[in-house]
Amino acid sequence: WEFNGSFYQPSAFLMMGIPGLEAFHHWISIPFCVLYLTALLGNCMILFIIKKTQSLHEPMYYFLSMLAVTDLGLVLCTLPTTLGIFWFNIRRIGFDVCLTQMYFIHILSFIESSVLLAMAFDRFIAISHPLRYPSILTKTTVIKIGLTIVLRGTVSLLPIPFLLKRLTYCGKTELSHSFCFHPDIMNLACADIKVNVFYGMIALFSTVGMDFICIVLSYILIIKTVISLATKGECLKALNTCVSHICAVLIFFIPMIGLSMIHRFGKNFPPLVNTLVAYIYLIIPPALNPIIYSIKSSHIREALFRALRRKCD
Repeated sequence: WEFNGSFYQPSAFLMMGIPGLEAFHHWISIPFCVLYLTALLGNCMILFIIKKTQSLHEPMYYFLSMLAVTDLGLVLCTLPTTLGIFWFNIRRIGFDVCLTQMYFIHILSFIESSVLLAMAFDRFIAISHPLRYPSILTKTTVIKIGLTIVLRGTVSLLPIPFLLKRLTYCGKTELSHSFCFHPDIMNLACADIKVNVFYGMIALFSTVGMDFICIVLSYILIIKTVISLATKGECLKALNTCVSHICAVLIFFIPMIGLSMIHRFGKNFPPLVNTLVAYIYLIIPPALNPIIYSIKSSHIREALFRALRRKCD
């Protein structure tokens, strides 16, 4: 412990693997390695294909590139500490390192939420105003949207590490996960955390909460537009372009909302439930997103097959 008058701050926290299954961590690491490898290779493949295929240089795939970069960031943030616990039982993480990891995990989560909103806006414009689509979503506009997304996530969460550093910690230093999460660190303090709770809720609702509401509104408008189309075939064709995005939204927001609710209201939940939801939230979307888009997007699929044929030749 570091002592400064009445102010106490731990030099490090202890991370947790999967409670009750510590003896099986080496075996449990196998599916985690598969998911991490799938996420790394899948998202790198998406970025490579979009970069090398000229026909994919359009707004929809620029936003998909942003999603892939964000997913890679989330994977790289949690991979060292998670596999460090499963393989080597390295549970100790320095206080400042923990705050840094927490900051980037939350920033990337907020950025992913905003990218999903941008992708919903892209689908709305493409379906509702197809003729004006190229003039509305120009390359310059997409770049501006990307910069705004990064700036919004970075600035909205900037106070969080400083709010945690001002707290006095005592007694328990064991985290609930193999990574650092804001509510988890905050609950280890023995000081008044009302400011942290209040700011955390404001940041969450003003970013992720608003993104989710806007995504739902976008799809209400998309459905209204699709219903007005002349034939059933046109309706299905228009909706088919949204399937991948809807899947990405669901696999991201459902675990995120569940984890937030558990941390705030689920004190009586078994620790295993909390841990599993956290892993689903941070590992499953980065692993599944490239698979979903590769399966559903014929353009990406065809570009992938062309790249594989060239390598074989």
